[in-house]
Amino acid sequence: MKFKVEKEKMSGALGQVLAVINAKNPLQLLQNVYIEAKEGKLRFRATDMDMTLCTAVDAEVEEEGVTTLPAKRLSGVFREMAGDTATVAVDGENKAVIKAGAATFRLNGLASEEYPALPELGDEVVELTVEQAALREMLRRVSYAAMQDASRPLLSSVLLAYEQGTLAAVATDSRRLALVEQPLDNGPASPASLVVPLKAVAELIRTLGDEGTVAIKASARQADFSYGEITLVTKLMEGKYPNFRQVVPNRTNAVRVTVGREDFLAALRRTSQLVIDRVSGVNLNLSSNRLEVVAQEAEIGEGRDVIDATYEGEDLSISFNPDFLMDALRVLTEDQIYLELVDEMSPGVMGCASSFKYVIMPIRLQ
Repeated sequence: MKFKVEKEKMSGALGQVLAVINAKNPLQLLQNVYIEAKEGKLRFRATDMDMTLCTAVDAEVEEEGVTTLPAKRLSGVFREMAGDTATVAVDGENKAVIKAGAATFRLNGLASEEYPALPELGDEVVELTVEQAALREMLRRVSYAAMQDASRPLLSSVLLAYEQGTLAAVATDSRRLALVEQPLDNGPASPASLVVPLKAVAELIRTLGDEGTVAIKASARQADFSYGEITLVTKLMEGKYPNFRQVVPNRTNAVRVTVGREDFLAALRRTSQLVIDRVSGVNLNLSSNRLEVVAQEAEIGEGRDVIDATYEGEDLSISFNPDFLMDALRVLTEDQIYLELVDEMSPGVMGCASSFKYVIMPIRLQ
């Protein structure tokens, strides 16, 4: 096996697959990247057995072949090497010689025969196609609301649910819920739900592009996302995801306050410096066209900030975890956001001009 490849292309592909590999996996073969050189392409594959990522780059292939090489070491070599191109030769014992400029590197690989094959979806596959940029933005706007540990696997995931021409992305940790919906043409004939683990969601956000589409194929236990030169196959979480339609309030007695997103975020950043216990939160005090953000800690002191708001209801005070508010404000791009509130004990709903909805439980005022 022998090929010549551009440094930047090789480094980019290795960076994509390296993120999949579990550095703590005791099986040495799974620390390696599978590389196939064939017909002017280098095809790469990496897996942690729950998720597999494949990608490809153009190369000058002199001798076709297959091998596996240590992914982290190989990535480091290409990242630090001088010059624009490198020649890689791998012998029958999977020993690689990499030459770039005046430098020569030798890496010992492992045979490819035992490397896990690309998972197959099996029967009863549903298919849908989404714009890459749209799916990436949907996932980016909800994933922070998922549970960040694996104690409850269903909640440390993102739900993709298709029904009646609309694709919804949902994440919740039981104290908040983020929802984005996107009209979708040519979806499947029947409803479909995919509960995608956060690790796979992070890779999709990282690798989806600004142009082109992503073809999604899913069975009951795994899903295949294909876009550009990348294919990502992930196991899906099993179980019934919470009914998000029941969580999002549909009420007529809520009042609405509209504020500048950047102004609100800045006020929260400033006042939350005085919050030592997130359970105590920050208070939002609403009065006519005015929003006051207050943090009070007996051991530290008090912080107050006032921003302009569009609000004409009665005075109202409610307390939220400032991190939960800031998480949503950071991923939004709209200039204006709104909060729909009922009273100090009922969930608040943050929204904006898009289909984004963010339900957040209040903290009991002291």
